[in-house]
Amino acid sequence: MDSPLLVVSERANTTFIAVQDIITVHTEEKTWRIIMKIGIIGAGFVGRTIATLAVRSGHQVMVSNSRGPQTLFSLRALTGSEIGTVDEAVHFGEVTVVAVPLAAYRSVPVAPLAGKIVIDTDNYYPERDGHIAELDQHETTTSELLSAHLPDSRVVKAFNAVRMTDLERDGRYAGSPDRLALPLCGDDVQAKAIAAQLYEEFGFDTVDAGPLSEGWRFENGTPAYCARLDKADLEKALAAASRKGP
Repeated sequence: MDSPLLVVSERANTTFIAVQDIITVHTEEKTWRIIMKIGIIGAGFVGRTIATLAVRSGHQVMVSNSRGPQTLFSLRALTGSEIGTVDEAVHFGEVTVVAVPLAAYRSVPVAPLAGKIVIDTDNYYPERDGHIAELDQHETTTSELLSAHLPDSRVVKAFNAVRMTDLERDGRYAGSPDRLALPLCGDDVQAKAIAAQLYEEFGFDTVDAGPLSEGWRFENGTPAYCARLDKADLEKALAAASRKGP
């Protein structure tokens, strides 16, 4: 893997640094963060919004879709990202964002993502995705489906429980009284740290809902899903979630 870039941010007392082993180091005077190469599969509203905000945060981004880069030329100017094929994006990214409809999760390449962090933004809408028995029977979660498809990847569920219009406009500096929070979950500590870094850079607090198996707590139909809540209220909403019967 190529070494990422070292970028000094214009933000006061903040320096961003990328290293092979993913870490975030806080010191009294500076916060060291990771500049990433991010590949995005899916060029819909979710993929475009995350790409735009990630580029603004100093990351290198490549966006792809199933139809090919010839359909994405306007995205370069719109988001500031590179465009490419799905294969190019997954090889480009040190981190990959999956932003395709859940029904298409099996189209995500497996081998190129082995060992890599994968951010899953998927939600289950039976009217769009068709009925998936394991989800209807509460035997698994959307991100566990993707993780089973990508057994050697480090999957974290994030960005699925926020409207993209809110993601674009609601970001606030840390400590702001009206700062909102977003949930995530995963089984890999470093993967969760990367997703939390992006939340922070986009202007949101993080609430860790636990392992991937707890992702149902902020899926479609729960109190935390697409709710504009601060950290304390989001924690309450996650705790209040319940699974409906089949």
